[in-house]
Amino acid sequence: LGDILSYEYKPSFEALQEKEPFYINAFTRDNGDIGIRNDIWIIPTVGCVNSIGKQLSEKTGAIYFSHPYGCSQLGDDMKTTQLILKGLINHSNKGGVLVLGLGCENNNIPEMKRVLGEWDETRVKFLSVQDCEDEISEGVRLIEELKIVTSGDERKPVPVSKLKIGLKCGGSDGFSGITANAVVGKVTDEICSMGGSAVLTEVPEMFGAENVLFERCINEGVFNKSVKLINDFKKYFKDHGQPVSENPSPGNKEGGITTLEEKSLGCVQKGGRAPVVDVLDYGDSVRKMGLSLLNGPGNDIVSITNLSASGCHLVLFTTGRGTPLGGAVPTVKIASNDTIVQKKPHWIDFSAYGLDNGEKAKELLALIKKICDGEPTKNELYGNREIAIFKDGVTL
Repeated sequence: LGDILSYEYKPSFEALQEKEPFYINAFTRDNGDIGIRNDIWIIPTVGCVNSIGKQLSEKTGAIYFSHPYGCSQLGDDMKTTQLILKGLINHSNKGGVLVLGLGCENNNIPEMKRVLGEWDETRVKFLSVQDCEDEISEGVRLIEELKIVTSGDERKPVPVSKLKIGLKCGGSDGFSGITANAVVGKVTDEICSMGGSAVLTEVPEMFGAENVLFERCINEGVFNKSVKLINDFKKYFKDHGQPVSENPSPGNKEGGITTLEEKSLGCVQKGGRAPVVDVLDYGDSVRKMGLSLLNGPGNDIVSITNLSASGCHLVLFTTGRGTPLGGAVPTVKIASNDTIVQKKPHWIDFSAYGLDNGEKAKELLALIKKICDGEPTKNELYGNREIAIFKDGVTL
């Protein structure tokens, strides 16, 4: 299971039957993207300004996403931080964003602007707190400018083919693979058959089930990228002297999952039967309609952040054990069993427990439409929104 293996391309899949897309009510952006939210975000370039960001959030209602990075990082480690921040700053779910910097950090405002390349000056504002006398009043002023710009934005009907969904599981149990993940897989097929996009990540939780994905790669080029995705992550484990078999977690085992292969076979169910059209590196943006694989670890909040930064408008998060967390985008908690629904109704958005996965998929699609139209998820209602960035490098 932990070995670096060679594979042969043996495609075995059927193209999804194209379907007429239904419509959702979303915000249209100048670049052609859509947003299912019109939030104002505060994104820090560096962890040193977290306290300032929190104060600005409390005063204005803008949503602040803290992280500890942006300084004392080098090479690829700094690059990955910048790519994730770039993806969030450019995200179409935000109506406006204040990029908050300190001034002396590695990832300072001029450096972040270089990484961004282009931005809408009416919707993206920058503040380096060392460069002003009263950073709170200046931050409030800039956020008020963003509020004026977003106040004129209105939802309009757009086809669901514009939607990008992220696929994630966390706190899985023995029911996950046969209820929640299977239901999400059917939803993935529906969205992709209507021209939409879905993104599957958690590479360590593909180990042992990779052939299910390999045989659905649309061509040999995508197959080769998929093989590299799996083997590179195995090498990451080996380079750190860690056994692949450490997965599943104690909670997975208590919930009835016995092996990594069992967990992985459940995980890949979320991708349905859709052909794999692309492979994305950590920090990349979604490029194609259909199912893409995204490089990244299985850690819940790192994965949700990765999916959000790739451009996903929402994340379908299946769980058997339950979790309150949510990311920058609506995080739809889908329970594999009814016990967790009854115990944690303030965490869970949808119960996939039942015998008819097809009917449950229809119900979940209906909920997704409501969420796209503006209905808040539980993580939004209760303020559970955060980000985390993958780190694999030295700290100065």
